[in-house]
Amino acid sequence: MLFYKKNGIPGVACGLGNLIFPDNSNLITGIVLEFAVPTAVVSLMWVTIYSGNNAMSLALVVIDTVLAPFLIPATLHVMVGSRVQIDVTQMMLQLIFMVALPAVLAMTLNQCSKGKTQKVLPSKLAPFSKMALIFVVASNSSGVAPYIRHMNLERMKVAGVILLLAAGGYAIGLLIARLMHQDRETQISIMYGAGMRNISAGAVIAATSFPGEVLFPVMIGTLFQQVLAALYGKIVCERNKDK
Repeated sequence: MLFYKKNGIPGVACGLGNLIFPDNSNLITGIVLEFAVPTAVVSLMWVTIYSGNNAMSLALVVIDTVLAPFLIPATLHVMVGSRVQIDVTQMMLQLIFMVALPAVLAMTLNQCSKGKTQKVLPSKLAPFSKMALIFVVASNSSGVAPYIRHMNLERMKVAGVILLLAAGGYAIGLLIARLMHQDRETQISIMYGAGMRNISAGAVIAATSFPGEVLFPVMIGTLFQQVLAALYGKIVCERNKDK
C-alpha cells in the first residue's frame, strides 16, 4: 500500500498533469506534490469515526511521515526534476524538521511515559493544535489568493483534476483492500491511508520551495478532502449494512 501511495498516485498525477497542462510545469509540480505528501494525521479521526483499524492507521501515518523527508524530494526529482529547479537538500531539511522529528518525538514521549502521554496530552493540547492548524492553513493560503481572485478556465481544470485524483485515491485504496480480502476495519484504514493527504505540509513545501503557482493545486485540495472522506465513509457503512 505504501509503495502504491508513493509511486502509483503521484505517477498518475504526473501523467495526467502532463497530458492536460503540457506547457505549465508549475501546475504539474503542484499536482504531483499534492499526491506525494504523507498521509494526513486527521485520517485517524475518520478511521475512529467509522470504526476502522486504528493500530494499522497509526502505523501507516507514522511510517509515511518518517519517510516523507526522503520520499517527497525523490518523487519530485524523478517526476518533475527535469522541468523545475528543486533544492533537494533544503527540502529534506524542512521535512525532517516539520514532519519527521515531531513524529519521532511523539513516539519517544509516549514510549517513555508508558502510554500516559497518549491519554493525557491530546485533550489538553487539542485547542492549541486546532488554532495552530488554522494559522498554518490561513498563512499558506494567502499565497494562493491571487490565483483564486483571478480564476480562469485553466485553474478550474486544475480543480477538476485534483478532485478526480483525490476521489480516485480513496476508491483505489478501498478496491485494493477488498481485492486483498481484508476485513471491514482494515478496508477503512487502507481507504483513508490512500486517500487523505497532509495538505498543510504540502502547502509549506510549495510556498517555500517553488513559485506561487505551484501552491494553487496543493491548496485547492482542501476544498475536497474532508467532503470526500465523509462521503466514502458513508458509502462503506451503507454497503456493509446491505450485506
